[in-house]
Formats: sequence, structure tokens, C-alpha cells
Amino acid sequence: MKLPLVYHHDYSPAFDPAHRFPMEKFHLLHQHLYDIGLIKQCDLFAPTLINDSLLELAHDKHYIERFKTNLLTDKEIRRIGLPWSEALVRRTRLAVGGSVLSMELALERGLSAHLAGGTHHAHRDFGSGFCIFNDLAVCALHALRRDDVERVMIIDLDVHQGDGTANILANEPKAITVSFHCKQNFPARKATSDYDIDIDRHTEDEHYLQLLKGHLPYLLELHQPDLVLYDAGSDPYEHDALGLLNISAEGLAKRDYFVLTECVQRRIPVSCVIGGGYMKDRQHLARIHSIVHQTAARVWQEYFA
Repeated sequence: MKLPLVYHHDYSPAFDPAHRFPMEKFHLLHQHLYDIGLIKQCDLFAPTLINDSLLELAHDKHYIERFKTNLLTDKEIRRIGLPWSEALVRRTRLAVGGSVLSMELALERGLSAHLAGGTHHAHRDFGSGFCIFNDLAVCALHALRRDDVERVMIIDLDVHQGDGTANILANEPKAITVSFHCKQNFPARKATSDYDIDIDRHTEDEHYLQLLKGHLPYLLELHQPDLVLYDAGSDPYEHDALGLLNISAEGLAKRDYFVLTECVQRRIPVSCVIGGGYMKDRQHLARIHSIVHQTAARVWQEYFA
């Protein structure tokens, strides 16, 4: 078997190139992984549209329907930050379906990586911060319905706190939410995860990795999850437009390698999603996002091949 990757060519619909959200990054990420030969080393899977019954595990059915039929208010659309279109609806449902597929492949093979996902600002009945449906919460709640999964841990290393994930899963003790985030960054009003690790702005590699190494092994040993959902946000990167941290590309690679090896050495299946990343140079952004896929391929060769 090979490392499974999940991607759909409709992840990057036509979109305003001047918009702050870099919609084309998903296509560019896929192209970069193809150009460096990684796609050929992996098994590539395409998702189908997520169905409403799975979305309703984490979201209010009226919110789901209003988004699908363009009945959200202008205020709700502004809070999401993305202009509504039928292509956006399709892209959103495909991406959540992709995270679910990645989760299922991780449970089957031990490790997987999605070329999208990590929409952790979406709440039960509203979207926020470029996030419409919360794929992490959907995956966690869907996984917990399986006989082989008793506990799920979400390790969220996006630079922004996973407030939507924390709120949706607040009353689910079998889903453990862990968020390492810049405390001075969005959202201004933080939610309460099971474990929140606040990081000061301008933090660099050494201290960032020390925090991760000081907390993660203990939490994995304490909770012994049957599945990890890893949000490998690239926005802690030092040149990210919205990040406020100073983590180098090498630091991100060390971060991802540490997280993945800590899990696979304990035989915990891991599904990776890419989380946030924002730069005007979209080709550069795609290369930074690809770090987690390249690292997953390295871990696959070391532990699964």
C-alpha cells in the first residue's frame, strides 16, 4: 500500500484572485506535489459530496439548508468572508467529504493526508473566518459512531484557535480538542478547548517546538485516542500574511514530523488536513502547505513501507 492522499479538481473554483482567501491554493498544491513527484508515490483518492445527514452531526439542519440555497443574510455572509455561489457550495461539500474520506483512509491504513480541510472556525449554526462547515467536528463525530473508535483527539496547530471545533464538541467527552495558537490572533474572543496552549506573537522555532514537545506526548499518553485529526495549518509560517508567528519552513517540517511520529509510534491512525495559509505569492503558499504532505510521505516510508 501507499500513502493515501485526498483531492478533488473542484476544490479551486473560479474566484476573485484579489480576494484575501487564496482559493487557487488547492489546485496549486496538487500541481506542486505532482511536479515534485510525490503524487506518483501515493494513492490519490477523490471524494464525493458530503451528505446532509453527516453534516447534521455537527451543524444545524436549517443552517445547512440556508447555505445551500443562498438564504443566508448579508451579515452571515460577511462573517464567513466568502461570496456565495453554487460553485462554492459544491466546493465546500466536496472538501468536507474529502476530510471524511481521509479520516476513513487513516483508520484503514494508519496515515492519510488531505489537500484541503481544517475549517475550524465554523460553528454549529453559523460560519466564520472563511469556514462554512466544520470538517474536523464532522469527522470526529462520525468516527465516534464506529465500533473501533472510542476516543478522537483533534490536534490543531493552525495559528488561529479552533473556536468552532471547541464549541461544537464541548459536550462530547470522547472528542478531545487541543489547540496551539497565537493568543493575540483571531478570534478575538476565544472558545474553551479541552487544552488551549497560547503562544505569544513573534515566537520562533525553538520555543514553539519546545511547547509542542512539552505537551503533546503527555496528552497522547493521557487520553490514548484511537484516531488523531491533525490540522497542520501553515499560517504559523514567518511570512504568512495573517500569522503573527515566526516559524520557519524547517520549523514547520520539524513540527509535522514530531506530531506524526508521536502518533504512529503509538499506532494511532492520523488524518492530516492543511488548515490556514495566506500569502500573496500563491505558488510559495502551495510549497509551504506541501510540507505536511512531504513529511507524511517521509513518515510513511519510515513506518509503513
